[in-house]
Amino acid sequence: QVQLVESGGGLVQAGDSLRLSCAASGRTFRGYSMGWFRQAPGKEREFVAAIRRSDSTYYSDSVKGRFTIFVDSAKNTLFLQMNSLKPEDTAVYYCAADSAYGDNWNVPGMWHELSYWGKGTLVTVSS
Repeated sequence: QVQLVESGGGLVQAGDSLRLSCAASGRTFRGYSMGWFRQAPGKEREFVAAIRRSDSTYYSDSVKGRFTIFVDSAKNTLFLQMNSLKPEDTAVYYCAADSAYGDNWNVPGMWHELSYWGKGTLVTVSS
């Protein structure tokens, strides 16, 4: 079992930066792919970024070049550095982990297959 707890959300202005954290307990990240999804009101949960067990990363087109996903293995914590935030980035951000799936997290609906989730942290970007 893996427990995930997100933090770092808040209210910021367009153009600002935020860093989200996802602290894992129960097991280390080793052997798990990790990632971030977000869900805006009235919309489907969507992929943001993921880091595979190989440490390679991939991003949605909407955040590529602005967001960076990385892991601090010593702290068993996943991060999402978000720069140049836009109002359309407003959403609840969820951390996810899975030991079986490392690819295709960006396929619509794939999130249903992932095993572990945090409860989310709200990011609001004002214009």
